[in-house]
Amino acid sequence: MSGMALWLLAGVVAAGIPNARSADEQVDLIELNHFFDEHGRHVFDQVIFYHWSQTHNRFHVKAWRLVKDPEQLPQKSWKPVGYRCVWHDDGVLRSVRAPAYRETWTQVDPERTNRQLLPQDQRTGLLKPVVREPYKRPEPAEIASASEAPR
Repeated sequence: MSGMALWLLAGVVAAGIPNARSADEQVDLIELNHFFDEHGRHVFDQVIFYHWSQTHNRFHVKAWRLVKDPEQLPQKSWKPVGYRCVWHDDGVLRSVRAPAYRETWTQVDPERTNRQLLPQDQRTGLLKPVVREPYKRPEPAEIASASEAPR
């Protein structure tokens, strides 16, 4: 299934399931990092989400996730223009957008290096999920009593 198809399916599923948990947000930069050991062997891929610090005039890591499935990889987005990652994260459908994207191949973990600039316990992290309650049509008696309430 393509990234776009997954995105559309996820939106339909989240909208149609009572108590669906979702979290949609925007960051300033998404980085796809391919980490290699000292012998040049591939160790892991990670997606790192950054926000721009006006105070420090640099990017700070907001959160990161190991890539466990190709569907987690950032995809080009045309409306709005930028990049987007969509994945399930412990029962939460996450969508993270950014206007900027970079792909890196390193032997130094950029997420760990960034901890020297902003300690891990000071990161804002990704948004907490929103639980969507199913719509409940009011009973006629509830409508009548609401209209009779003093203003």
